Amino acid sequence: MQEFFAALRRLPDRAARDDPATPGHWLARFVLLRLLGLVYLMAFLTLLHQGAALIGGRGLLPAVDFLNDIARQSGSRAAGFVELPSLFWLGAGDAALRDAAWVGIVLSLAVLAGYANALILIVLCALQISVINVGQTFYGFGWELQLVETGFLCIFLCPPLDGRPFPRRPPSIVVVWLLRWLAVRIMWGAGLIKLRGDPCWRDLTCLDFHFETQPIPSPLTSFFHALPSGAHKVGVVFNHVVELAAPFLVFGTRRMRHVAGALMVSLQVVLILSGNLSFLNWLTLLPILACFDDGLWRRLLPARLVARSDSARAAASPGRARGFMAIALGVAIVGLSVPPVLNMLSGTQIMNTSFTRLPLVNTYGAFGSVGRERAQLVFEGTRDETITPDTKWLPYEFKCQPGDPARRPCWMSPYHYRLDWLLWFAAMGSPRDYPWAVHLVGKLLEADPATLDLLAADPFRGAPPRHLRVDLYRYSFAPRGSKIWWTRTRLGPWLPPLARDNQDLQNFLRNEGWAP
Repeated sequence: MQEFFAALRRLPDRAARDDPATPGHWLARFVLLRLLGLVYLMAFLTLLHQGAALIGGRGLLPAVDFLNDIARQSGSRAAGFVELPSLFWLGAGDAALRDAAWVGIVLSLAVLAGYANALILIVLCALQISVINVGQTFYGFGWELQLVETGFLCIFLCPPLDGRPFPRRPPSIVVVWLLRWLAVRIMWGAGLIKLRGDPCWRDLTCLDFHFETQPIPSPLTSFFHALPSGAHKVGVVFNHVVELAAPFLVFGTRRMRHVAGALMVSLQVVLILSGNLSFLNWLTLLPILACFDDGLWRRLLPARLVARSDSARAAASPGRARGFMAIALGVAIVGLSVPPVLNMLSGTQIMNTSFTRLPLVNTYGAFGSVGRERAQLVFEGTRDETITPDTKWLPYEFKCQPGDPARRPCWMSPYHYRLDWLLWFAAMGSPRDYPWAVHLVGKLLEADPATLDLLAADPFRGAPPRHLRVDLYRYSFAPRGSKIWWTRTRLGPWLPPLARDNQDLQNFLRNEGWAP
């Protein structure tokens, strides 16, 4: 019993010190934090460029109105803050969104440049939580939660104030293992939801459809789609092996962890090349890279970085307080992991959900179902006062959603065009299911400048159209070697032609609280 208590007393020291008998994680920490800085930068650039038009005071889903509704439902703004923590309770207008974006961008650039400490990462994490809690539909993606959890864990990789790329405090092995645990949960969540979801993941045919029907195809997506069905089946098997089997190796020997890491990295690279999933795959690489220690990074990184790492490690001075903090963090994460693990094991698994008000430990998953055909919305306007069979309709082009069949698919990742992504969902429903899309029509009829900035091309060059309609099309990749990228077939109207003074449109916007 005395030996047991003695071992407990030594735990904080072991959690804080850097064992010279192991390769260490000094270079690993350097790489992980640089990648985190890149992802945060992409997140706050989207807020700067798109925040006002999406959730600003006159945006498609104003954050101010949303917070006021929460306050009314909760009884007060203080109660609303407890229900939905966000710095934007202090103000959620366009200026507040812009200021938050610039703070995030500056701090992200500092982290990307190699200057990170716990204080900087706390601010970035708090800003990310604040944004997603007011972002509503436009921030309802799993990678937003994943960025919060990843950023939160990385806070404990750094000293409180020392922002040097190679500080004198060693990275805690406890935090490294928590990042590995995050990678395991991400993989298992994605793998299990596929097995439980669409039967095409079980009969190995999902990739026959996935590339063509995913939210935003990239210039390389048509190449992957055109691969033989046999190659697609091999791809599905590889996906299952990586997401379901490889995570078990993370808990094995060092060599097994490296094999697991290599497999998981390979899958993320394929996903980056074949799709446009925002910063999801870049972010997922971060906890996966924690599977590799400095024994590998020494062979990949420049000699000058290796020398600086060796110098910092030789002068390291671990602190017992950091050991206590690492252990407390580990215990907290293990406790908070229980609901996500039970969710994964249940027959009613849900994806991309937090079980606490602060989304610090979440459940993840992707593409539990795969569409067989690509539905696409095409927005068109005209200046004709009266609509006739001869009316000429001019199309609006979005940044990355397919439109003109001759236009090459865009490259978006690791950036994120949030409106384009949501339009993919809207094409699978009706205007009643996606009222913000009707609000978008109202904004285009007004020629709202902020909304027009979200587009790639405005056929009316800033002037309002007289009428606007939204048609539903089925898009398919054109055969390889064609002079166009897509073929399309019109399926019918998604929203009939509307004018700015259409009473039904005005009533709808007024009922939703968006009256002009």
